[in-house]
Amino acid sequence: MSTNADPAKTSQPRRKGPLELRRKQAAVEMSDQHLLDTKGPGQFVHTDPWRVLRIQSEFVEGFGALADIGKAVSVFGSARTKPGSKYYEMGVEVGRKLAEAGVAVITGGGPGSMEAANRGTVEGNGVSVGLGIELPFEQGLNQWVDLGINFRYFFARKTMFVKYAQGFIVLPGGLGTLDELFEAMVLVQTRKVTSFPIVLLGVEFWGPMIEWIRGTLVAEGMVSEKDLDLIQLVDDPAEAVDRVLHGSVTPSLSGEQRPE
Repeated sequence: MSTNADPAKTSQPRRKGPLELRRKQAAVEMSDQHLLDTKGPGQFVHTDPWRVLRIQSEFVEGFGALADIGKAVSVFGSARTKPGSKYYEMGVEVGRKLAEAGVAVITGGGPGSMEAANRGTVEGNGVSVGLGIELPFEQGLNQWVDLGINFRYFFARKTMFVKYAQGFIVLPGGLGTLDELFEAMVLVQTRKVTSFPIVLLGVEFWGPMIEWIRGTLVAEGMVSEKDLDLIQLVDDPAEAVDRVLHGSVTPSLSGEQRPE
């Protein structure tokens, strides 16, 4: 008679929440046992399942805080823009004109162009929103934010910028600004969002990037010529506000597959 145990029968199947565990995987303690018996350092708060709850909480808090702000536009730009500079003053004017049109302004809540747009919104008696992010060099929300939310996770924060805005106005900026810009373009191009104007403010700054896209990406077949229609380039804050409020960019419904 064989003494070798059948590995399929060495342990009884166990259920752990939605999981069904067998063989070696079944040799784990129960969830409530682990919860009640565990003593010592709170290492559980650094585990992935716990992070899922934190991520969930960021979405819940963001949705709850922004659900009633009404029509809004997200304004992006560099945190390094100096007060009194041309681009800072553009940001102030954009925020003021959006507020005067009855539109809330959402920014990243930081200094520079974000501060400028929030400041203009307050001066225009509008709703000034700042979505901050936890960074090692973050200075906190600027003083012109009336409704502020701080996020741990970029992807949760970026969802709020798109979900609660009718369009983007993008002032000159660096990597973070480019990240938001190109992600918005991809969302419109792939029809994840529709009728979503994206207006770039500052012809001198953005013009070379547009020419690079046309001269390199389009020329190499990496993007379509029509993808450039996803963005509008202007030099006047009033025109930027008019285009983001009254214009619309809807992706073509031709069904043409985008090149990867």
